[in-house]
Amino acid sequence: MRLAHRTNSARPGPPEKHTPAPVPPTPPRWRAWVLTIGIAIMFAAGLAFHSYGGGTSARSLSYTGFVNEVTTDKVATATINSTGSVSGTLRGGAAYTSQIPTALGDDALSALLVQHKVEVRGSNPGRSALSTVLSLLPLLLIIGIFVWISRSGSKQISGRLGGIMGVGKSKATLYDEERPATRFADIAGYEGSKAEVMEVVDFLKHPTRYARAGAVGPKGVLMVGPPGTGKTLLARAVAGEAGVPFFALSGSSFVEMFVGVGASRVRDLFTEARKRAPSIIFIDEIDAIGGRRGPGGFGSNDEREQTLNQLLSDMDGFEPGASVVVMAATNRAEILDAALLRPGRFDRTVEIPLPNRTERTAILTIHGRGKTLASDVDLDVVSRGTPGFSGADLANLVNEAAINAVRDGREVLGADDFATARDRLLIGRRDASNALLPEEKHAVAVHEAGHALVAVLSPHADPVAKVTILPRGAALGVTEQLPDSERHLYSESHLTDSLAVRLGGRAAEIVVLSEPSTGASNDLLAATDLATHMVREWGFSAAVGPISYGPEGPSRDNPFAGRPYAEETQRSIDQEVARLLREAETGATELIRANLDALHRVIDLLLERETIDGADLEAIVGIPQSAGHSPTPRAAMTATPPHQAGS
Repeated sequence: MRLAHRTNSARPGPPEKHTPAPVPPTPPRWRAWVLTIGIAIMFAAGLAFHSYGGGTSARSLSYTGFVNEVTTDKVATATINSTGSVSGTLRGGAAYTSQIPTALGDDALSALLVQHKVEVRGSNPGRSALSTVLSLLPLLLIIGIFVWISRSGSKQISGRLGGIMGVGKSKATLYDEERPATRFADIAGYEGSKAEVMEVVDFLKHPTRYARAGAVGPKGVLMVGPPGTGKTLLARAVAGEAGVPFFALSGSSFVEMFVGVGASRVRDLFTEARKRAPSIIFIDEIDAIGGRRGPGGFGSNDEREQTLNQLLSDMDGFEPGASVVVMAATNRAEILDAALLRPGRFDRTVEIPLPNRTERTAILTIHGRGKTLASDVDLDVVSRGTPGFSGADLANLVNEAAINAVRDGREVLGADDFATARDRLLIGRRDASNALLPEEKHAVAVHEAGHALVAVLSPHADPVAKVTILPRGAALGVTEQLPDSERHLYSESHLTDSLAVRLGGRAAEIVVLSEPSTGASNDLLAATDLATHMVREWGFSAAVGPISYGPEGPSRDNPFAGRPYAEETQRSIDQEVARLLREAETGATELIRANLDALHRVIDLLLERETIDGADLEAIVGIPQSAGHSPTPRAAMTATPPHQAGS
């Protein structure tokens, strides 16, 4: 509508103030309650009126009385309906009602009525207008409640009702005009992974450049890696970098108890994505719907399988030229269905491993932004002490260090804060109330000194970083080893020395205290697990041979099958595991007996300081610690659990 501008020759006055129309007040709640109660009273009154017949004065006769009235010629008319009810008038004009017992089956009644000249009529029971209204009243009441809820402003209830009506709609969050602030520059390391993912963004931005070279962009990108490595963070960076609509949701968003709802949501999601093409769909934790189907899978589930089938169909059924890319993340790629991983669906798999030392330093630098670090904080040293930490673990480490500084009334984070935070994450909180008896403290010192001494004297073991007999979490004492460099291969000599280090605490107890204790229960568990892997999977046994039987229990293809080898093979494996453990304990005992004086000096120093580091051990033993040959998934630790835990 065009507005006509009018010029007034009079002196202009002050501009008019357009006061907005007043908002009508919200009706009080008591009106709704009065309305509801009134409808209920009307409903009850109608039922009562219908039950008592509206106050009719018809005379009720028993069947015997009715027959007597007929035989005495007092009945003028009789109307019999199909339910056995009899009504009519007497010769005096009075109305009556009666009921014929259905069990009698009195066929002579009709002849009796005709004999006494009673006018007989038949009828079917009909519904009165009142009964019709009363039957519709509950439906009208329900409709009225829905209307009242929709108009009353109750957003919570209205939202729930809307959710019921839209159960098949997609729950994806659309990032279109307002995208996450995360960019690839905010993600440290993973340059190769970022390059692969960035190609997807570049393809969507410049499809013609790829078309001129005859290249077809990927339809799906699957990001695989351990928890906390930044798969979702990479997806957020893609949403921030891409100039296209970005649909993000979790795999569990498709799962409902109603069969077909998940498939409907998949169809709705892809329909919206095609309308906005080019676009990106991101499904986090895709293993929730993408597990293997059929025999060897994880059980039959019609809803999940229909959802997966719909996803497979939509991914492979894109129209030519519809630039829609599906990105997904999982840490359980081994359970995904093979049809989901074939080319044409998820064309590209991007591995996102745990960060190495250089990447951990860069991640710590990013998370250290906005925090004041003391001059003694060396993030490279911190990263060396956190092998096996994911990006999420490192973020938690920096946060715990900040919390520790605030707890001490400081705003500057020091090296001690990072060390305390790291110990808290790895071995638990320092519990001052968990005090040890003098003899227990001495036994823990003997145990941890045995671990430390065997580690120092073993040429292929990782260096010792710290030994403590202060209880933390469930551990009464801890010996911590850190590798000098990170490698990806485990040599047999390194693993053999690792077994000896794990059993060094028990060996020291036997030599010094003349008997072992339950403090070695965790060490025995870890050593047995390592020795089992050496024999069964890595071929480090001449008796079993160079063969891998894989992990014990269900296989990948059939999770319900038992171990894939015979009982005789299991017996050989058990014998070889026991042999490795006995040899490791014998080797640790010989090292301790040959260096008994050094062991007692380490024990005395632990009882005096309660915590010592690798430099103290090197000074006592007089032998430089050898460099570690391969990293452990986390910093290697031999912890002494509480004595009451048992073995």
